[in-house]
Amino acid sequence: MKNDIILSGVGGQGILSIAATIGLAAVECNLFLKQSEVHGMSQRGGDVQSHLRLSDRPIASDLIPHGRADIIISVEPMESLRYLPWLSDTGWLVTNSSPFINIDDYPPIEEILSEIKKIKNHIIIDADSIAKRIGSLRSGNMVILGAASPFIEIPYHNLENAIRNLFKPKGEEVINLNLKALRAGRDFTGK
Repeated sequence: MKNDIILSGVGGQGILSIAATIGLAAVECNLFLKQSEVHGMSQRGGDVQSHLRLSDRPIASDLIPHGRADIIISVEPMESLRYLPWLSDTGWLVTNSSPFINIDDYPPIEEILSEIKKIKNHIIIDADSIAKRIGSLRSGNMVILGAASPFIEIPYHNLENAIRNLFKPKGEEVINLNLKALRAGRDFTGK
């Protein structure tokens, strides 16, 4: 088993929470895990990305070579395009359709989505609208994780357990909102 995952987005969108959830689930499954540090100006709305490598065998490097990522999980559509050189020919791109417009010359969203649709294996999900519908705008990242979950070689219930553990200090309401968001993303994917 091996999963090489690139996480991308903009600072404040919850990339670290996605990484922590996958990491906790991987540990619960007794998998080896390496993660590169998150790059970018996360506190200033800058781009953020992380390499996350999971395997049932020891992992030598925390960086994913170009063309070898199994999944790009992106909470921001333009940021998903930035990391396409890492995606393998059979890899999946799972991205939010809602842009985080933090620059004056942000390209038209239709052009970005058109480029994403050229990728053979892609899922575009309006995670922000789904998160709003379930009552927690802040859980859009978990909607995205749920949509990507069928392509992560970790049982779904381990991701749920990871959310319970990660958000335990914040109380049952936050846990339940994040579990609901994860399920909504998974249901969108239909797997």
